Parts: sequence; C-alpha cells; structure tokens
Amino acid sequence: MSSATGSLQLPRFAGTGKVTQARVVVSEWTKLHSLRSTRWSLLAATFLTIGFSVLFAAVTSARWGQMSLHERADRHPLDIALAGVNVSQLAIAVLGVLMITGEYSTGMIRASFTAVPKRLPVLWAKIGVYAVVAFLLMLPSVLIAFFASQAILSRHHLLQISFSAPGVARAVIGGAVYLMLVGVFALSIGAILRNTAGGIATFSAIFFVIPPLLNVLPTSWQDAINPYLPSEAGRSIFSLTHGAHSLAPGPGLALFAGYCVLAIAIAAVLLVRRDT
Repeated sequence: MSSATGSLQLPRFAGTGKVTQARVVVSEWTKLHSLRSTRWSLLAATFLTIGFSVLFAAVTSARWGQMSLHERADRHPLDIALAGVNVSQLAIAVLGVLMITGEYSTGMIRASFTAVPKRLPVLWAKIGVYAVVAFLLMLPSVLIAFFASQAILSRHHLLQISFSAPGVARAVIGGAVYLMLVGVFALSIGAILRNTAGGIATFSAIFFVIPPLLNVLPTSWQDAINPYLPSEAGRSIFSLTHGAHSLAPGPGLALFAGYCVLAIAIAAVLLVRRDT
C-alpha cells in the first residue's frame, strides 16, 4: 500500500504459519521504518533535542556579560542542556499518534487485524517497537546536547557542570526516558481515539494547555494539583533539583509510567471491544 508518506508494507506472515508476538514485532518494525514520515519525525526530534540546547547555550554565552545577576542565576547549565527535550516531545508525540491512527485513516488496520485476529499483539508490538526506537534515538541525542552545550558554556566557569556530578547523569538519561514515555502515552491516546487530529489535540491539551490554565486557581490549589499532572510528573524525571511542591524523580517516574499504563489499558480494552 502506498501513501503520501511512503510505502507501507503489509504483514507477510498471514497464512504462512503461526502468528507469534515476535513476528508481529517484526511486522510493526517493518511498517515503522518503511514510512518517510517516520524518518522525518525522528529526524525532527533529534534536531530539536540537540539544536535548541546548542542555540540556548550559544545565546547565553554571547549575552553573559550583559546579563543581570538575577538572569545569570536563572541560567542553570542542565536546564540549558535539556532545553530541547521540552520541544522535541511534540515531534515524538505526533509520531506516536500516527503510529496507529495512520493505519485507521488508510484502512491498513483491517489488514493488520486480519493477520492478527486477537488484535492485542499488534498494540503490544507497536508500543514495544516505538518505545525502543524512541529511547535508542533520544539517548544519544540528549547526551550530545549535554556535552555540546557544555563545550559552548565552558568559558563561563560558573555555568559548567560535570556529567559525574550528583544527579546529572540521572537527569540527562531521564530526558531520554521521558521522551520514550511521551511516545508511549501519545500512541495510546491515538489508539483510544483512532483519529490523528483528535489524538494530537488531546496530547497537546494535556501537556501544553491544561497546566497554564491552572494558573487561574489559588496558589494552594496549584501546589496541590500541579505535581500530579502528567506533564509535571514527567518533567521531574529529568529535573536536577526539586521544590517543595514538585515530585522527586522516583515518584515522578512512577506516576508518569502509571499514566502510560492506564492509557495503554484503556486502549487495549477499546481495541478488543470496538469494530475496526
């Protein structure tokens, strides 16, 4: 089957032997890397992860002499190194949604479920393949972003931070873990809604619209609610320091992973119960 985004290959194991999870995984990997949209989305995520951190570091280095003491205090080297993570998450999320909604829009999903009548192995394979691909690509990206930004900031000794400093390696690797979980969460939303525009809009609302809207609430309410939002719980994974009203990395990871598991569970129930 061909589309504007590339040539999507049909599962080849139907009728040739027993359907196994391993074969479904191979099929989903084939579908993932055969689309041009996949390559462009992952390239965009890589570019944003590295590019924004390098740009932020370059601007900070160039303006360091003109900055006030307050502005300098706000420029933490790890925040600069991981600035791209907050931007690239959108590219990762969009591709996660497209991983499944694209098949619904083209009708390809019927062929997938004809080859795998039990359906759930398809969902497990999509989640597993995308999680592994996202993590293996984003891990070197955040590492490059960290060391590149540190090289740019090296002349400002107060901004330097070592990868071996307490919590730094955890935060940098946590950036890749966060992006992987964002992709899983977005894919699950796509499986629930089965619509590309709806999936992207829902993800954007949860991560980019709802948190700022809470600013209209009293401060005590914000402090009670904000740490438990998916976006804030997720960001605690790659934060070096934590305030009185934010989660530590461990609880934040557990909560964000819990949101992902809940979304996957809802997607799995609906996938089995609904018609294609």
